[in-house]
Amino acid sequence: MSQNPFQEEVDADFDIISSVEEPKNKPSTKTILKHFGLFLLTLFFVTMTGANFVGFDPVLFPFDIPNTVDLLRGLLFAGLLLAFLTFHEFGHYFAAVYHKIKVTLPYYIPIPVGIGTLGAVIRIKEPIRRMHKLFDVGAAGPVAGFVVALAVLLIGFATLPEPEYVQNFAGHEELKEYVAANGSYPDFITDETEQGVLTIGNTLLYSGLAALFDNVPPMWEMYHYPFLFAGWLGLFFTALNLMPVGQLDGGHILYSLIGNRKHKIVARIFFALITALAGIEFIPFLADFIHQYIQLPFIEWFAWGFLLYLLMTKAFRADKSWVNGMVTLSLALSAGYTFTLGAAEPGQASFIWLVWSFFIAFIVKVEHPPVEIEEKLSPGRRVIGWLSMLIFILCISPNPIYMN
Repeated sequence: MSQNPFQEEVDADFDIISSVEEPKNKPSTKTILKHFGLFLLTLFFVTMTGANFVGFDPVLFPFDIPNTVDLLRGLLFAGLLLAFLTFHEFGHYFAAVYHKIKVTLPYYIPIPVGIGTLGAVIRIKEPIRRMHKLFDVGAAGPVAGFVVALAVLLIGFATLPEPEYVQNFAGHEELKEYVAANGSYPDFITDETEQGVLTIGNTLLYSGLAALFDNVPPMWEMYHYPFLFAGWLGLFFTALNLMPVGQLDGGHILYSLIGNRKHKIVARIFFALITALAGIEFIPFLADFIHQYIQLPFIEWFAWGFLLYLLMTKAFRADKSWVNGMVTLSLALSAGYTFTLGAAEPGQASFIWLVWSFFIAFIVKVEHPPVEIEEKLSPGRRVIGWLSMLIFILCISPNPIYMN
């Protein structure tokens, strides 16, 4: 992702990176080695942690090291995922270079847990003064990353093995028995999953493509398949970056399409929707925790409402009319879902939308900073911009990763 430097914040993949002085777009050998070192460390961590997902006999890195076969499977997964990240970030980079905007090389962010990385980020180190340049830098990353992630996913679907392939994985005894008896995957969670199983949330694009192929594993088994898991992650990360708020790629794109005034309205309403999703997943946890000490009806709703008020006050810069209106909307949406479809089970939510609510409010912000020269985009750019918004809709999942 790219960044407007005035906010001292990233629009991107989950962290803030301090700027480094260097000649405009002519990094020194030392700088190149530093960025390449971060890439290699990220490759190592994604390989090791990825083997835990896609390996036949998974072990939990860093407490144990995968065997050779699983190490190679983890390396395949890492190569696919980092290909997406690399194309995404260098899409931003080359767009900035084309417009002669000072920019850093991508910083890869390694972490020895989860999937091994928090993503990657570049820093734009001078103001972007024209709307079409802001659009080009913002859109180039997600468009390039989307193409790679979609290709990875399609290859995964086209090369799927028969369901009997699950016999290679350790555990999964109930699933193996079902597949051996029926020659297909079950449509339901088997008995072995009563203690909970990692489930990947479906998306419109994933489900639409899956319907075109045979032998597609269920979403609670999909993460064992390197191409499917890496492709899904690439598309979902693209969708996260295309959220139409603040310094995210989607914020740059939508701001360029509709201008400052309209974007402010859309971004604030969108933020309320994200906090509504956060409430759906977090309120059951609050109820489970608070009711151990205090037995009062709806106390978890009052606690969440108070926290939400503080969060929106920060996000909307104490604009009371917007704060009150969006708190009401967010609570109403959370309550409507919870009392109509039922609350999430405590301990099964990933809290991803809670994290993103705070990430948006404190890091990327809700509103986009003004651009000095606002201008109408060319027809080609407008088509790409609205297609990018469609990609967001097709690739986002309201409940992306959870325990079933």
